[in-house]
Amino acid sequence: MPRTVTMKGQTLELTGPELKIGVKAPAFSLLDQDMNVVTLADFPRKIKVLSVTPSLDTPVCDLQIRRFNQEATKHLEAVVLNISMDLPFAIKRFCSANGLDRVKALSDHRTADFGNDYGVLISGLRLLARAVIVIDSGDVVRFVQIVPELTEQPDYTGALECLANM
Repeated sequence: MPRTVTMKGQTLELTGPELKIGVKAPAFSLLDQDMNVVTLADFPRKIKVLSVTPSLDTPVCDLQIRRFNQEATKHLEAVVLNISMDLPFAIKRFCSANGLDRVKALSDHRTADFGNDYGVLISGLRLLARAVIVIDSGDVVRFVQIVPELTEQPDYTGALECLANM
């Protein structure tokens, strides 16, 4: 049975496997706002909070990255990564214009491998579904939420409680 999300009620199919709690997080290779490659291995022994957004230039994605940018100041033991399909140039402009300096905003636009490997790539649209994933310092997945409706915010409380209990 295909996994789906909705956008304003329209059903969208996700590609890739369903990410499960307790599994080793898949490796990834993304681009930062300066076109540098960033990988999972770049954060050894760190807790990783992955804030996945369809596009930073939308109101809900804007709220999501701002919330995690704020929360990052309270959880110095963790690195917060916002991942979208936005081009690195757009990410740089958006983060600079909005003073987002705690979250590392990354792009999967080049290969979409992150989206496929983490099961959040929307088939046919080449966008990522809204999600929050928490990975512990040993690179094991501890929290996964794929938001059922793309226009809604994620469950910040669940992700932050998971982070606080690590």
